[in-house]
Amino acid sequence: MAIVTIEQLPALLAGGKTLAGLDLGDKTIGVAVSDRGLSFSHPRQVIIRKKFTLDVAVLLAMLAKENTAAIVIGLPINMDGSEGPRAQKSRAFVRNAANLTDLPFIFWDERLSTVAAERVLIEMDVSRKKRDGRIDSAAAAFILQGVLDRLQTLDASPHAD
Repeated sequence: MAIVTIEQLPALLAGGKTLAGLDLGDKTIGVAVSDRGLSFSHPRQVIIRKKFTLDVAVLLAMLAKENTAAIVIGLPINMDGSEGPRAQKSRAFVRNAANLTDLPFIFWDERLSTVAAERVLIEMDVSRKKRDGRIDSAAAAFILQGVLDRLQTLDASPHAD
């Protein structure tokens, strides 16, 4: 079960499991994890990228400690809706990581997540130097919060009989 849809997530998240969000950069992987109530996204320490297998090992160890049931990965879609080289890198990351874990992945449109994260950090008066170290995890938190908000609307929608 490498890739799932958002509609499949609630069944995977039973029993106090968390959901993780990732923002893949060339130099870092931004990570965020939900609370057990699946309401709030919390940024975690970024992973400095070294080598794919090492990066995934660090990521999976981190997510095991967080009791994570699934991973949301930001898919950097172009503003016109097309997928460019960065989206292909994200898809390749998932293809390769899926061979190393049983955790399912879900792709989430991440357009403007980094821009939104940077605005919030600026509003919080975080210095440029500190923003550079936090931006990817803040973007991961925005990506994950979008999924958590969508899950809330799925729970609230009436079910057809």
